[in-house]
Amino acid sequence: MHRAVKRGLAAAVATWALAAMPGLAATPANTLVVARDISDIITFDPAEVFEITTGELIANVYDRIMMIEPDNLGELVGGVAESYEVSEDGKSITFRIRESLTFHSGNPVRPEDVEFSLERVVKLRKTPSFIVTQFGWNADNVDDLVETLDGRHVRITILEDFSPVLVLNTMSAGIASVVDRELVLSHEVDGDLGYGWLKSTSAGSGAFRLKSWTANESVVVEAFAGYRHGEPAMKRVILQHVPEPAAQRLLVEKGDVDVAIDLTPDQIKGIAGHPDVEIDGNLKALVIYLAANAAHPILGKPKVVEAIRHAIDYQGMADSFLEGQYMVHQSFWPSGLWASHSGTPFSLDLDRARALLEEAGHGEGFDIRFDALTTAPFPEIARAIRSTLSRVGIRAEIVTQEGKTLWPHYRARKHDLILAPWSPDYLDPHANADAFAHNPDNSDEAKLTGVLAWRNSWMREDLNAMVAAARNELDAGKREEAYIELQELVQREGPYAIMLQQHEQIARRANVRNYVSGPSFDLVFYRMVTK
Repeated sequence: MHRAVKRGLAAAVATWALAAMPGLAATPANTLVVARDISDIITFDPAEVFEITTGELIANVYDRIMMIEPDNLGELVGGVAESYEVSEDGKSITFRIRESLTFHSGNPVRPEDVEFSLERVVKLRKTPSFIVTQFGWNADNVDDLVETLDGRHVRITILEDFSPVLVLNTMSAGIASVVDRELVLSHEVDGDLGYGWLKSTSAGSGAFRLKSWTANESVVVEAFAGYRHGEPAMKRVILQHVPEPAAQRLLVEKGDVDVAIDLTPDQIKGIAGHPDVEIDGNLKALVIYLAANAAHPILGKPKVVEAIRHAIDYQGMADSFLEGQYMVHQSFWPSGLWASHSGTPFSLDLDRARALLEEAGHGEGFDIRFDALTTAPFPEIARAIRSTLSRVGIRAEIVTQEGKTLWPHYRARKHDLILAPWSPDYLDPHANADAFAHNPDNSDEAKLTGVLAWRNSWMREDLNAMVAAARNELDAGKREEAYIELQELVQREGPYAIMLQQHEQIARRANVRNYVSGPSFDLVFYRMVTK
């Protein structure tokens, strides 16, 4: 075994022994242990969470205003809200809050908690706040636009002409997690609305509560006996930081963990047929894209970006080192979801790429920095892209970083080329249209950090208008047509090369049942698991 893998495995086993039971050959019957890379964790505050691992965790720790439940991943239902009523003009929605819900603290869940949770997102103005500030909400007006009516009802008012269906879908996003107002404010410091405290703890009413987090080591959540769907069978869930996929494979084969998340296609093939391990396949809404900073003097030229799109071997990657885990997909809204565009107009065409670079005035090529995550498969994808880019004269220096370092770099618009994943925050095509195509203010001061068009310094007024029109359209057929047109335009003219969509492969011990992993990163449910 390679020495680095040995070290990773030894560290993982040692940490598991500390977190669970020394010398244990198998995980406890009431504990789910998941091996995965958790280096992207920055915060547990649902007003700030925008990373994949913590997105999954807060979905299990908090109930949201609206929910998608594991027994029907295609249906939006009430979460904390048992029902809702839309006003005749579509500008306000009144939610009726379920009776007898309690937070982990024992405090009752009230309309005031729902109001506080949404107002807090707007006032803190962290990365995902754009999901609700797009309604016209800001720190000065949100107290009037989100209001408790009585002991059972809270009303939200929308200033923009949004489709009510879209607004309801946003209420299933992580920012619509309902936090315990009384508990959070008891930890407020200097008017921070409990932000400093909630970064590393929880205040929810979901199936689990956050027990502990040690950076780059483990996260432990414990079952909440008072959960509205009943106490989960797993009394605790441990996410063990195991960054090396080879170490994850060994741990799940031995039974030291129940689930391994990050195995490579070769490792999946190697483990297939193991009598005690099963492989689950799930089509995910995660896409991998290459983005070019339009503020860059060379990458800001559309023909250069088009050349890059023709200098990528999409199918070659999908058929080789990504086999079984990613498929070619070139539009911003993932396949398998309503209003997705499945066209794939780009393939490896080096002659076309060279001609475009020549037309752009860069026939001799150029040097560029190329940022990517350290976790698989991003270094492998980056190396494959670098190889084909080099054949047309683009000399890319790959710089890999953990998510906690890379994402602030990207959100500050300091990149040249970057390889990144994206998964929607809620299952409506506006979620990705608003990110990839809409940029209402391209100034550095705008800091629209959750908006990919802004991150890449790309702004088109015509696309802004198209996104707004699609967002507001009430006719489902016309709305679908509008989103497909948007996807085609961004595919051809945006600063991106959208390349791949994830087909997740998870290695699971055969005795573990009902591990539900839905299409988006935050539709992973621990409460259904049994052994």
